[in-house]
Amino acid sequence: MRGWTVKAFGNMKVVTQLMWGFGAVLSMLIGVGVLGLSGIYTENDHVESLRDNWISSIEASGEMRAALKEVVLKEFREVVARTPEDAELADEEVGHALDAYRKAAGEYETDLHETAEQTAYSHIQALMSKYLELDQRIRTSVKSGHPNEAATLLSGEGSSLRGDIEKQLDIIRDVNLQGASDEGDVANLAYLRAKHLLIFVTATAVVAGLLVTMLITLTLVRKLGGEPSKAASLAAKIASGDLLVPVIIKKGDTSSLMHSMAFMKDQLAQIVVGIKSTSDSIAIAASEIAQGNADLSQRTEEQAASLEQTASSMDQLTGAVRQNADSAREATQLAHSVAGTAARGEEAVGRVVDTMREISESSTKVSEIISVIESIAFQTNILALNAAVEAARAGEEGRGFAVVASEVRNLAQRSATAAGEIKELIVESEGRVEQGSKLVEEAGGTIRQLVSSVRHVANIMQQISSASDEQTAGIEQINKAIAQMDDVTQQNAALVEQASAAVHSMDEQARSLHEAVAVFKIEATVESDTH
Repeated sequence: MRGWTVKAFGNMKVVTQLMWGFGAVLSMLIGVGVLGLSGIYTENDHVESLRDNWISSIEASGEMRAALKEVVLKEFREVVARTPEDAELADEEVGHALDAYRKAAGEYETDLHETAEQTAYSHIQALMSKYLELDQRIRTSVKSGHPNEAATLLSGEGSSLRGDIEKQLDIIRDVNLQGASDEGDVANLAYLRAKHLLIFVTATAVVAGLLVTMLITLTLVRKLGGEPSKAASLAAKIASGDLLVPVIIKKGDTSSLMHSMAFMKDQLAQIVVGIKSTSDSIAIAASEIAQGNADLSQRTEEQAASLEQTASSMDQLTGAVRQNADSAREATQLAHSVAGTAARGEEAVGRVVDTMREISESSTKVSEIISVIESIAFQTNILALNAAVEAARAGEEGRGFAVVASEVRNLAQRSATAAGEIKELIVESEGRVEQGSKLVEEAGGTIRQLVSSVRHVANIMQQISSASDEQTAGIEQINKAIAQMDDVTQQNAALVEQASAAVHSMDEQARSLHEAVAVFKIEATVESDTH
């Protein structure tokens, strides 16, 4: 079984042997690492259990004990306070201390895991309820002005309750300390097991690695077919061009490196002959390629010149389109400005129409007032006429009154005449106002049409501006495309130059190759070792 395993391993490829060997060693190292990590994780679990299940409970019970002592201290300060302000401050501090106790008790309550611990905590809760009732009595006595009674309660019943609570806290502490000790013992035992197992696996991996190394070394020597130094010397002579060097191989060796080198030497001799015959063909082909590259270089230069002219024309076109777009934007802004001005003119015309309407209404009212004045003047004229008749009847005694009546009549006639003239003027004014209103309304309609036309022009200019922007963007893309074409043309020109240089170099290398293979001796012999 062992011989078959070694033989099967020897028939494998070198890469496969190395992969199997190093894979086995690596697997062992991985096993060692996994065991180490497993031990570390186990230790970490124990440490976390110790921290979460026991140390946290010890810390919480210690905080409960400290908070209880703080409550007693603040109660004592409240009892011996000299002023109501000090007593009130101490009372607040007692409340804070009780809050701290409740917080610590709440944290501890989440970590209960032992029966004795749960029993002790239940006793503490019951005792603490009694102590809270006592605390309320103490604080009530202090507030009611009986500090001596409060001191008696604090030192008597309070001291007894505190003692019982501290005993239960001692039980909790002892339970958690014992649990922490047990957890530590379990962690130490797990550490010792992991250490012994890791030592065993490491030693096994070292021994297996040594065995794999020896097996790989033996199979490699067999695959080489001789010492590596001989193979290196033979390779150096063949590399220097000596193809007449004899290659000694063992009898029956058909797969070793030495056998392959002998075969390589024979094949290399045939290759050298082929290279000599093809190097001349390469030189001729290189000359023809060089001529074709020269023609391609000339056409590439002509194309580059055409692209430069096209790029220059496109730059000019881009500038013109940009200027057109800028002018369209300015025209759009002016059109919007004119539209705003026309709109304001439309509003002003509207206000003028309203004013003319108000003037017409005022003229109508004035005309009505003039009609009243004419009526009054007519009645005054009749009254003056009646007064003149009565004065004529009175004779000499009514002469003065007749004169006054005559003057009043004249005044009434003049008032009637003036009122008539004013009425004619108002009628004429109303006609003109009506005509002006019609003209103003026509002007308003014209302005509205102007506003609509200006806005339409602004929209058209906006469309022109947008179209110009799109043209600019399109031309810029064309410019980029031309620039890319120019870059490609330049690259092609550079590639043509490189190709020309490569062809020239290939021609020189073909000559050099022809000269180089001349140093090879193409007759070789292979001797066999009969040992």
